[in-house]
Amino acid sequence: MHSNHLLLEEPIRMASILEPSKANFFPALTKIVGTLGPRSRSVEVISECLKTGMSVARFDFSWGDAEYHQETLENLKTAIKGTKNSVQVMLDTVGAELQVVNKNENAITLKADDNVILTPDQGQEASSEILPINFAGLAKAVKKGDTIFMGQYLFTGSETTSVWLEVNEVKGDDVVCTVKNSATLAGSLFTLHASQIQIDLPTLSDTDKQAISSWGVKNKIDFLSLSYTRHAEDVRQARDFLSKLGDLSQTQIFAKIENVEGLTHFDEILQEADGIILSRGNLGIDLPPEKVFFFQKSAVYKCNMAGKPAVVTRVVDSMTDNLRPTRAEATDVANAVLDGCDAILLGAETLRGLYPVETISTVGKICAEAEKVFNQDQYFKRTVKFVGEPMTHLESIASSARFEAIKVKASVIICFTSSGRAARLIAKYRPTMPVLSVVIPRLKTNQLKCFPLNGSFLHVQARQSLIVRGLFPLLADPRHPAESTNATNESVLKVALDHGKASGVIKSHDRVVVCQKVGDASVVKIIELED
Repeated sequence: MHSNHLLLEEPIRMASILEPSKANFFPALTKIVGTLGPRSRSVEVISECLKTGMSVARFDFSWGDAEYHQETLENLKTAIKGTKNSVQVMLDTVGAELQVVNKNENAITLKADDNVILTPDQGQEASSEILPINFAGLAKAVKKGDTIFMGQYLFTGSETTSVWLEVNEVKGDDVVCTVKNSATLAGSLFTLHASQIQIDLPTLSDTDKQAISSWGVKNKIDFLSLSYTRHAEDVRQARDFLSKLGDLSQTQIFAKIENVEGLTHFDEILQEADGIILSRGNLGIDLPPEKVFFFQKSAVYKCNMAGKPAVVTRVVDSMTDNLRPTRAEATDVANAVLDGCDAILLGAETLRGLYPVETISTVGKICAEAEKVFNQDQYFKRTVKFVGEPMTHLESIASSARFEAIKVKASVIICFTSSGRAARLIAKYRPTMPVLSVVIPRLKTNQLKCFPLNGSFLHVQARQSLIVRGLFPLLADPRHPAESTNATNESVLKVALDHGKASGVIKSHDRVVVCQKVGDASVVKIIELED
């Protein structure tokens, strides 16, 4: 993988761009989160999604009930057993989401320049004159001239079902709006987004708490995607809630930044969250178009320097209905990788899109190509400068492991860890080769909570590596401690090397960098493999 690394700043033959890419065991270092739904919930489709590179399965509770998602998860378990691929489970909350209540799911036609009333009276039947919504406080939050966007859930922007409304007047609890463009609302779920308006709804609703405490606990979710995170306190409250649920005390919280309020408090949210999801769909409505790229680059940079995963959404919307992305979308995926994101999240493209498998495959290929021209040296120097001196012990070891691996052109870095932290720190420095995280769980506590989803009982900390760029987990025998003064690590190392050889990542005469603890000392060593 390292030998294929290029730099855009270096002169290349343009014809070389047309040369076919060499196949790698890992489709890309950048991870892919796939949202499972109507078009992607069968065992057959999920199996293909896993084979083509999906490493996180997202269950969106804005769509479908617990029983529906449980059926999908059971299919996921079957698919994982068949493919032997590991995957993480992410529960995505509803949060402070405004929805149109269209009980009959009838198509509703709105014409430009007509008026429509948004009302909290959910007893009303949805029509072209009046639309019931799930929020009683909208009239207090908006004023004349404010903009409201309405679209099919996970709107791509190309549907004729998306409509812009302008607030005309407020009458009691009702909001009278002027329709700015003609559209027909058709589908099971429509959401509203009031541009740059503070909505007084809880980030973690009672419905969300019920889903987490029942479905989430039952299935030991790896990640909670906290929709509409607006303050650091939102994350703290969610973590406090999870801590009381036993098995979910180790569940990581990814804050979804979806509006200007979350953007304003981004730094504090980043400190509290385990990762960030840049929800560009709703945020793209709140922000002027010319500011969206600025937010993305700034947010990803902050996540990179903090060593926390950054996930970018809404990259290939057109693939919801088309087999190929637009040229702009293909470039957008590559730019997200070049910015430094850890993962790409696919929403409508896999949930209700016509080509979920092809979408994952296409995005993975674009990511792999972009990784070849990622300016690793510039990124490394920038990260080291940001960390400053003196470095912590772990930061020093992690940066040294990456530095040595680049210098000796290692094919892989192997890191022994009990918590996963050391491996994540190495990945923070963005080596060009995969980092095999050999997770050795501690037996002295109840930390060993294994998830038999794939039949191999991957430990929770091993699974949580599956959203970090370049990090690929292995679970070692817990009787072999990550800190050792004897030969037990050698036997674990042999297992890791054998795995690397079997998967094609490691070949004869390759060099491998190994990071491990021996007693109180941390060691970075270089191994050259024999035949």
